[in-house]
Amino acid sequence: MHWQSFSDFLAMGGYGLYVWGSFGVTALILALEPMLAVRRRRGLLLRLGRQLRAERG
Repeated sequence: MHWQSFSDFLAMGGYGLYVWGSFGVTALILALEPMLAVRRRRGLLLRLGRQLRAERG
């Protein structure tokens, strides 16, 4: 597909909202997932530490 201008490229033949919206959502998820994984890991380690201390007495 050939575009005559940058605005034609962004419009993607009328599907630009869906195309760029999909790219945006994917980029957001790819950015958030590592941060959420670190947060979950930190919470798990804290919970395991509390459990270990409680079992030891």
